[in-house]
Amino acid sequence: MAAAVARLPLTHSLPSKFNPSFVFPSSLSFPTYLHRSPFLRSFSSVSPILCSSQGDSRPLGSDSNASIFGDLLDYLNESWTQFHATAEAKRQLLDAGFDLLSENEDWKLKPGGRYFFTRNMSCLVAFAVGDKYVPGNGFHAIAAHTDSPCLKLKPKSASSKSGYLMVNVQTYGGGLWHTWFDRDLSVAGRAIVRASDGSFVHRLVKVKRPLLRVPTLAIHLDRTVNSEGFKPNLETQLVPLLATKPDESSAELKEKNVSSSSKDAHHPYSCSFLILLQILSDDLDCKVEDIVSLELNICDTQPSCLGGANNEFIFSGRLDNLASSFCALRALIDSCESSESLSTEHDIRMIALFDNEEVGSDSCQGAGAPTMFQAMRRIVSSLGNNQATECTFDRAIRKSFLVSADMAHGVHPNFADKHEENHRPQLHKGLVIKHNANQRYATSGITSFLFKEVAKLHDLPIQEFVVRNDMGCGSTIGPILASGVGIRTVDCGIPQLSMHSVREICGTDDIDIAYRHFKAFYRSFSSVDRKLVVDD
Repeated sequence: MAAAVARLPLTHSLPSKFNPSFVFPSSLSFPTYLHRSPFLRSFSSVSPILCSSQGDSRPLGSDSNASIFGDLLDYLNESWTQFHATAEAKRQLLDAGFDLLSENEDWKLKPGGRYFFTRNMSCLVAFAVGDKYVPGNGFHAIAAHTDSPCLKLKPKSASSKSGYLMVNVQTYGGGLWHTWFDRDLSVAGRAIVRASDGSFVHRLVKVKRPLLRVPTLAIHLDRTVNSEGFKPNLETQLVPLLATKPDESSAELKEKNVSSSSKDAHHPYSCSFLILLQILSDDLDCKVEDIVSLELNICDTQPSCLGGANNEFIFSGRLDNLASSFCALRALIDSCESSESLSTEHDIRMIALFDNEEVGSDSCQGAGAPTMFQAMRRIVSSLGNNQATECTFDRAIRKSFLVSADMAHGVHPNFADKHEENHRPQLHKGLVIKHNANQRYATSGITSFLFKEVAKLHDLPIQEFVVRNDMGCGSTIGPILASGVGIRTVDCGIPQLSMHSVREICGTDDIDIAYRHFKAFYRSFSSVDRKLVVDD
């Protein structure tokens, strides 16, 4: 109880629609001391489930210290896949006045301009040029990723077992796959659709209703599961159930107008038994035969929401790493919301959101590709009226700084011994700087110092993490970009629990702290960096 009371000063005032009256039924009996408890009084009027701000959080561009976690919930609930996350980021940037660029065309940039481009609709780079920029000045960038561990449909997804229609899937990334059992699942992703004029159109698709489920085996048929552990075979036992298999000889099935190739890949699902392709075509408002390609993720349909007695937690899938992506996106937008915001800026503010981090980043849209490096080179060249030299670009990289933002491991109350005893990040206590002597993280003594100085300047809390010597250490896009671009880098993250579960947990305070820290980085890093001399 003492720990809970200590938590109270960190709570936020929620938007008005986030405060419906909630009281415990009179039939419940509480001890007298609980009736007097400030902790109980603090949450007795808080809504138990808050799934979306729906426009009641502060508007984009507002420079107040109001919370942004309501907007994060909206972003999470919209962004079921890396494609949807990128599309939503694109929408927000356009609404904020950023200009869309194409990698296939020449760029005509100018100081004071705000720009972005997408690659594969799963990777995005956005930047704002300071009014006082001159070629050779640096980039202040924040990088994160749009993908999360999930199940993906195999190219031939049709399967049938024991009278059921199933969907064949492959695992993506290092997920906690047991958490996907007994969840209300559906599909989302992208489709290539044939248009009436014969061209092909890229379309996003999201089936919002529960469509699939991976049922667990009853304990009566698996008596040792609690003593020996749940260890499903990922090829044969992690197969989502779609429907009861229809009668193959039904007249309705024979009359169904679905091409043979579609039937081979998906399911014959007639009349009340809808086929998977028909469900997708309904969502896309097209004919089944016009869907020529699909790239689909299996997604949990439960909305992202607030939780905890004080609504101090966010319960959601894909927090790793959409929480970081959103905080970086909002910090960039809000740090240059008006013409005056860039009037004294000498450098370039940037975000880069990559795909495929969970599987090593080695793709055209991953951090292993030269996307950021090429974008920086093109920016320097365009702003230098195509007269910038290699030396100009090299000087820009040396003056630049990258924040690699990926979620961090908060200390687990039931497994605290899994953390090094002096480095146990807590929820609600701010961003976590990640260290690893073997360069699994790109943080150095210099980059850590600079990032902490920004926090100190703005009175923001900071934490630090190092893995135990007897445990392996994960990695991020930080070392990939630091070595590939040659840019000074710090690895940091928002602390969370249940990383790579179908439902993860983080603190609302840490979302706001990360947002403020990122915004402070854009506005204050230059002044901090000028005070440090290393290679003179």
